[in-house]
Amino acid sequence: MSNRVAFEPYNEQYLEQVRGTYNHFVVHTTVSFDLHPYSPEQMRQLIEPLSDLYRSYVVLYEGQYAGYIMLTQHKKRPAFNVSGEMTIYLEPAFTGKGIGREAMTFLEGVARSIGFHSLIATICTENEGSIALFRKLGYEQVSHYIEIANKFDRWLDLACYQKMLT
Repeated sequence: MSNRVAFEPYNEQYLEQVRGTYNHFVVHTTVSFDLHPYSPEQMRQLIEPLSDLYRSYVVLYEGQYAGYIMLTQHKKRPAFNVSGEMTIYLEPAFTGKGIGREAMTFLEGVARSIGFHSLIATICTENEGSIALFRKLGYEQVSHYIEIANKFDRWLDLACYQKMLT
């Protein structure tokens, strides 16, 4: 990893920045399938880990807030606790700098240290940049849901990508 990018465990001081990042994607893109901006309480519920198995971090680029990343629960049944879901949201000004790749590598390391067997990412198929990055880092498409969501008066597809860690 470069010296320019750092990952710090999420804490409440970052709530408004994290919420601003997420709400940007809610309002302006199909990266998120949410339809309305999140309140502070909704954002807390989204970003605060459910248990010690999961983690949330803020991304700092040259000391500046650049976004956030999460390793979260994939499904609620206990047998799924061997797999995690990876989420990365970067401020638009910080894309194209290799931060996403570093964030994925970092989260994969965290997941391995916890003992996860696999990681999953669910991505709107319009998000071609994320899909290209996940593929480049060894994630394979394992499903494709057609017209599973509707946002901005259009149908959206969702693809799931998975990487085996062990």
